[in-house]
Amino acid sequence: MNNRELQQILEVAGDSLQGQAGAWQLMVQGRLMLVLTDESHNRMRIISPIVEVSELEAEHLQNALIANFHTALDVKYAIAEGIMWAVFIHPLRQLSHEQVKDAIAQVYQASETFGSTYSSTDLYFPGGEAKEPPAEEEQNPPDKKKKSSKT
Repeated sequence: MNNRELQQILEVAGDSLQGQAGAWQLMVQGRLMLVLTDESHNRMRIISPIVEVSELEAEHLQNALIANFHTALDVKYAIAEGIMWAVFIHPLRQLSHEQVKDAIAQVYQASETFGSTYSSTDLYFPGGEAKEPPAEEEQNPPDKKKKSSKT
C-alpha cells in the first residue's frame, strides 16, 4: 500500500474526503477521521476524536483500557492533546485494501460505542477482568459530540 492506493480507497470509503497525500480528513456517517501516513517510515494511522478528556470520569478511562484488551480489537483507545481518540496504527506497505476498509469500520464503531460497549466489532476476545457492558439504564456515557471537519 502507498499513498496513491490509500487515497483511492478513501475516496469511496466515506461521505467526503479532504486533504492531500499523507494527511486526509475523511467523514464517515458524520464522524471525522484523520488518516495520516509517513511513507518513508512505513507507518499509517486512522484516528477519530471521541471526547475531551476533561469530560471523562475515571470509569471511562478504566473501561477504555479494559476494552483495549478485549473488545477494541485492531483499534485502541488513546489520549493525545487532551482528546480521547479511537486509533488504528499499522505499517503502510503491508496494509491490504481489505484491512483499510475494516480499519475504517472499526475506528467508526469504537468511536460510536465509547461509553457503552467500548467495542470496535461484535467480537469479544475472552479472558481477563473485562466487565460485562452495563445495562442500558446503568450506562453513564460521556457527552460525546461528533466532530465536524474544518474547512
